[in-house]
Amino acid sequence: MLRFDYGRMREWAPMLMVIQTMTGAGMALLYGFFYPHVTAVRALYITTGAPTLALIPLGFVMLPGAVAQQKTEGTFEYIWSLPSPRSAQATSTFLLYTVLALPGTALALLVSTWRYGVHLSMSPLLVPAALLCAVMTITVGYGMAVAISNPVVTNVVTNALMFVVLMFSPIVFPASQLPGWLYDVHRVLPFYNMAVVIRAGLTTGVATDVATAFFVLGAWTVVGCAMTAWVVGRRR
Repeated sequence: MLRFDYGRMREWAPMLMVIQTMTGAGMALLYGFFYPHVTAVRALYITTGAPTLALIPLGFVMLPGAVAQQKTEGTFEYIWSLPSPRSAQATSTFLLYTVLALPGTALALLVSTWRYGVHLSMSPLLVPAALLCAVMTITVGYGMAVAISNPVVTNVVTNALMFVVLMFSPIVFPASQLPGWLYDVHRVLPFYNMAVVIRAGLTTGVATDVATAFFVLGAWTVVGCAMTAWVVGRRR
């Protein structure tokens, strides 16, 4: 199944990584224009938020969009009719998109670091943080895409998510700037927690409640896998 999926993806995989890099690095550069003066603290938040900005579109927009296109073309049902377990197809998608996600994420971080001249203090925590964030976005995005039967609804949901993430999620600015109720909402959503764990792996003493953020991301990963397992198990 890995060989089959890779054969379908290899022609556009490089372009996917380029788009992901441009999204993460481009948004990080754009946020810098919002401030008349980018202070050291602002630069640190923008730079360390760039990897999260690169991961979210891949898992929550591009992957669901690919599944929606397969449903429209009729290839989704064909893939599920192949003589292999449906769980193998889902696992293959998780692995391939995780591999695709990490290079673009690293490049977005490098571009942002170069642009703002930030000196990072990387720790071994960055590895599990980046992997968990990548797996979480992909499992939730895929689970959402297979659970929603109408491809048009999938596209509407993913676009609405991007609006929420880019406009209201405390990824490139401190969460303390949000109203209290909105901050409480983001504490249970994955986007803010992704920024927390990745920032904890890139800095020292900036991120707080890191253990809670890991727990929330783990819970969302379980939810994504459960959605996929439920759809795979009930569809004939």
